[in-house]
Amino acid sequence: MARVLAASLSFCKLSLQEEPGDKLRAAGIQIDVNSKGQQFTETELLSLIEGYDGIIVGADPMTAAVINKGTNLKIIAKNGVGYDNIDLKAATERHIYVTYTPGAVERTVADSTFALILVLARNIHKGDASIRRGQWERIIGSDVWHKKLGILGLGRIGKNVVRRSKGFEMEVYACDPAADAAFCEQNGVHLVDLETLFKTCDIVTLHAPLDETTRHIVNDGTLALMKPDALLINTSRGDLVDEQALYRALKEKRIAGAAIDVFSKEPPPKDFPLLELANVVLTPHMAGYSRDALLFSGDMIAESIIAAFRGEVPPNVVNKERIGQ
Repeated sequence: MARVLAASLSFCKLSLQEEPGDKLRAAGIQIDVNSKGQQFTETELLSLIEGYDGIIVGADPMTAAVINKGTNLKIIAKNGVGYDNIDLKAATERHIYVTYTPGAVERTVADSTFALILVLARNIHKGDASIRRGQWERIIGSDVWHKKLGILGLGRIGKNVVRRSKGFEMEVYACDPAADAAFCEQNGVHLVDLETLFKTCDIVTLHAPLDETTRHIVNDGTLALMKPDALLINTSRGDLVDEQALYRALKEKRIAGAAIDVFSKEPPPKDFPLLELANVVLTPHMAGYSRDALLFSGDMIAESIIAAFRGEVPPNVVNKERIGQ
């Protein structure tokens, strides 16, 4: 019987008990789950991976050491779209398929992005805290209507953010070297450079992939370009932001606020500096967590794993060409 380790917490919480899990079990696949309540460390994976034919991961560190220890691995199925936590080179050298779930969470994350924009702009989090303290502070917020929205990264999620911005009649700017020019023209998006984006926009939202060119792309320099009443939203990757630089900018009121769903270390430590600030909304990497999105993603994962175990090329393979199939 083929064995799969379900490391991804979201897959364990929902997909395992519903249709995606049923599909895997019907195919005769044994699924062992992550019951610790948080992602695995590299050390933990090294002690677990041997003997498994496949693994379903979230942000778990699939390093070269882990991949090479998994001598039976045929597939690494990422529950999500960002696969920077997987050593593609090591997987490819071992002829292990790496799959992901494109399109599964793009609408959900875009919805969450606007939820965070509205909470932050209208100070809803502060109003909630006031009521809970037994106070009645009518806290002033800012409108979102007609504001300048800056999108860093105009992929699937960024495009969905553009579509949602139309209801607020926002003026949209985007920075992405690989931007779809036709989409921008059709939707009235201004393509600009990084400096212009941060200087011009009232709200900047991050939707870029993480690589060496984007790591800490939000730093002392880019934050210094922002307006004092500007807002920053990150539902993409924690390491896009220099968190110490963001803390300084928020504490010194050089920008008005930030909403952060992703962190350089998850969960953040108890002494994480942003926890002490009132002008920050923090959520536990939940922007892509909706029942609809998780089941859609889980179904894609099940199909990929079943195909791989049948000796077929699974759908949504990241490294198909490199493997030579």
